[in-house]
Amino acid sequence: MENKLNLTYITLNGYVEVEKYRYVYFVIIFTIYALVIFSNSTIVYLIVIHQSLHEPMYIFIAALLINSIFCSTTIYPKLLFDVLSEKQIISHTMCHFQFFLFYTSGGSQFLLLAAMAYDRYVSICKPLKYPVIMKKTTISVFLVLAWLVPACQVAGTSSLSATRRMCNFTLQGIFCNNSVYKLHCVSSRVLAIYGVIVLLNVAFFPMLYIVFTYTRILIISYHSCREVKKKAAQTCLPHLLVLFNYSLFCAYDIIVLRLESDISQTVGLIMTLQVVLYHPLFNPMIYGLKMKEISKHLKRLFHQVK
Repeated sequence: MENKLNLTYITLNGYVEVEKYRYVYFVIIFTIYALVIFSNSTIVYLIVIHQSLHEPMYIFIAALLINSIFCSTTIYPKLLFDVLSEKQIISHTMCHFQFFLFYTSGGSQFLLLAAMAYDRYVSICKPLKYPVIMKKTTISVFLVLAWLVPACQVAGTSSLSATRRMCNFTLQGIFCNNSVYKLHCVSSRVLAIYGVIVLLNVAFFPMLYIVFTYTRILIISYHSCREVKKKAAQTCLPHLLVLFNYSLFCAYDIIVLRLESDISQTVGLIMTLQVVLYHPLFNPMIYGLKMKEISKHLKRLFHQVK
């Protein structure tokens, strides 16, 4: 019976004194999750109801914020359930399903940022061709690919991981990320190579494209008039801040597997909570404060509420 239980469930061992601080954990996680839903949904709501925001750039921003809500929802409800439970466990199948959803949304984030970079490049560097290039069909294709490509590729990684024989059933974390690889009896070279290919396709290459695109925008803007420079600064800076923030998040997630044995459980929990609590709130803050049109409608909305 015990052997069957071990083969079915994985223990999440990333919490620190959960029995003592379970209600503190619950209040913090619930509050942040509510703020994530509220802040991201508010910006999406403004984009949907205001005709002036029905432009490609704002549509991509809405998709990015919806993706943040989706990513948070793959993690937060399980965290809330775990901190109130006597045992922090997850089934083998659900662990890999959470892994799949988490990294699919992560890859979508990079591809959506790449689509936004292309949109800004066309808008600033080829303004006369913008209406022809950025049609509804183009936007729809970008959105579908941004979610479909990562899903198809991460499905392969999670499927390969799920079929590997496990000798360890204690995950040093609070949710299923790439630490699941440490549960395998033997490291898989095929899985490692495939994981690198997926990482290159959904994160590294899109990031290179984004950096290249914004570099081109900066060069062209530098030799253009003041209005072009102003437009480039107002619309590109928020995207670059989001990219920088998310790149740091991904860098942590990649190296955590290497550092896991070298850091204490408390430090590991704090670092993980920083990622899952801080990042989903960053996007709506940046776009709500830095995007002039969104900020204007946001101020009107809160003024009406008052």
